Amino acid sequence: MECPTCQRSITIPEGGVNAIPQNLHLGFEVEVAGYISKIGSDGEKSCDACIDGSTGPAVVFCCTCHHLLCKPCHDHHKRNKILQHHQMVGLDKESLKVLSSIMKPTEHHCSHPHHEKDQLKFYCETCQLLTCRDCTLVLHKDHRTNEVCNIAKVHRDAMREALVCAQEVSSKLTRAIDANDKMAEQVGTSRENATLIITQAFEQLHKTIEERKKTLLSEMETIALSKTTVMALQKEQLMKMQDEMDRYTEMTSLILQTHTDHEIVALGDLLPTELKATLKKIENVSLTPNQSSDIHVSLHTDTLIKELSIFGDVMDSSPSPSQSTWSSESVAKVKKMYCIKVETMTSKEERYPYGGLQVKAELRPKSHDGAVVPGEVEDHGDGTYTITLTPQTAGPHQLFITMDGQHVQKNPCDLYVRRDYSTLCNPDQVINCSGGPSGIAIHDSGDIYVVCFSDNCIHVFDQAGQQKRTIGSSGSGDGQFNRPHGLFIKGDVMYVADYRIQKLTTGGQFLKKFGQFGSGQGQFNKPISVIVDQRDRLIVADFCNHRVVILDEAGTWLSTIEDNDHTFKNPCGLALDPLGCIHVAAVNSNCIKVFTLEGTYVRSYGNVKGPSGIVIDEEGYSLVNEFSGNCLSIFDPQGSKVHTIGNLIAPRGVILYFKTGSLYVTNCPGNTVLKFN
Repeated sequence: MECPTCQRSITIPEGGVNAIPQNLHLGFEVEVAGYISKIGSDGEKSCDACIDGSTGPAVVFCCTCHHLLCKPCHDHHKRNKILQHHQMVGLDKESLKVLSSIMKPTEHHCSHPHHEKDQLKFYCETCQLLTCRDCTLVLHKDHRTNEVCNIAKVHRDAMREALVCAQEVSSKLTRAIDANDKMAEQVGTSRENATLIITQAFEQLHKTIEERKKTLLSEMETIALSKTTVMALQKEQLMKMQDEMDRYTEMTSLILQTHTDHEIVALGDLLPTELKATLKKIENVSLTPNQSSDIHVSLHTDTLIKELSIFGDVMDSSPSPSQSTWSSESVAKVKKMYCIKVETMTSKEERYPYGGLQVKAELRPKSHDGAVVPGEVEDHGDGTYTITLTPQTAGPHQLFITMDGQHVQKNPCDLYVRRDYSTLCNPDQVINCSGGPSGIAIHDSGDIYVVCFSDNCIHVFDQAGQQKRTIGSSGSGDGQFNRPHGLFIKGDVMYVADYRIQKLTTGGQFLKKFGQFGSGQGQFNKPISVIVDQRDRLIVADFCNHRVVILDEAGTWLSTIEDNDHTFKNPCGLALDPLGCIHVAAVNSNCIKVFTLEGTYVRSYGNVKGPSGIVIDEEGYSLVNEFSGNCLSIFDPQGSKVHTIGNLIAPRGVILYFKTGSLYVTNCPGNTVLKFN
């Protein structure tokens, strides 16, 4: 359905519409609106306080009682010590305008039929309900309850923090809008400048082309004039030769017609000799034109047109964060410097060669408990930046890199920070825990639970190592322990192994127990540790029966894992790897054996002395306590030893707190819990 207040779609809970939490403030506003409507209606209003209303019409409205009062009742209010402080308003329109500001909300009372007049002064966090005192003590006695004023303070503080955050974000958005407007103005100015540059460039091109045109035409005219002059001179010479030949022809023809034989003999070879001299002159004169008629023009028009078609370029020369890239050649490890190179690009995926941009980076753990790690940025001034940061916790993180407030390419992104086990040497904290600390588990709140087999109890410590409380006592009753060793926590439920398996709340309330002494199905002979898989199946190390037993959530036997080569001696520690296989640390087998939950043997690894406890991290690294070797050995997912922490005293329990990456080891004889950050 759609909420009438905020218009958001909400899912109706299982209890129907009535199960939707009430908006008390909205209800009060509706109530005020109802009174204003009632008071503002036409006609006389009867008194709400009088039995029969015979004393006259109402003249005022009591903002505390929420009653219309006649004059006698009004006077009674003034005389009564309890009622005289109630605030009254008249019934005129001007008074109604201030009614909502001075009217106090009605006190909320319990809906339980036996104490329906009791005020709702408490809040059950478990049920998320407002309750009265009696309901809190009876119906909600085992729940997390608190006074309404305390809960309201927590919510008010959260709202104030949210308000501050919203105001900061709003300020950032305002600045971003202003920057956007400023950028839009700058874009307009850049457009005008670019238009001017392009226009001037093409005007210059046009002018240059026209000048080149004139030059080429002038050169063409010069060449044509030269050709014409040469041809005229040649023609003049040829015409002279033509005249001489015409004169010789006429003379010879005339002599042949008019002269006698004697006259011709008298002339002798005069004419032929003259002809030979003339022909010799003609031989030295070219009878073909000395110049070609062609004037060759070479303009390379196609090349010029092609170059002009791609001449110039208009590009976004500003940096583009979404196109800018980042890379790293190193692997992110806890407490190790992690380097990132950022390269600035333009929107056309070209290198941006200038620095000065606001580049920021931070590494955020995906769990809410880890600290945000800011990056240190070095600007090289050429569009590249180097970011260095040092992760503080292991596990999945998110890497954020921004450039002028915008994310770079492929960002934000997931980044897994590995543990660097080689740095583990001496504990960062020692928690004193008397009574033979054995099994250890950590609640989601960060509280550390340590089961002690000598004291027959569970000690609870905070993250600072201060003891908060003790759970259980010595005995065989429900919620009591008899030399307990194993402990596992899932949510708000914990499982404790002594001579049986007990299921309790993390507050210590007994819920259930499984198993009895023996070697049959559903029986144990010193169950020393217990873990729970994702399907809520219980996996128990049955120490003296030399086997691993698997039960369902109700404690019903499902299967048994036994080692057929008889080296599966006294299983002690259990852990599940990321593939769902179970790793068994058998204290007298001196190795770790791996099985599927169906019981199929997979492999063995490690040459360890008395493996007593084991835990596996998210990457598949195994951390194994060596009870007889007084150390803790670390193996990679392939089973090769990568590091050893020495100087322990018969270590038994081991646990990784994945939210902070801390490692905890219990020293049994030393009565201590060691914390490695």
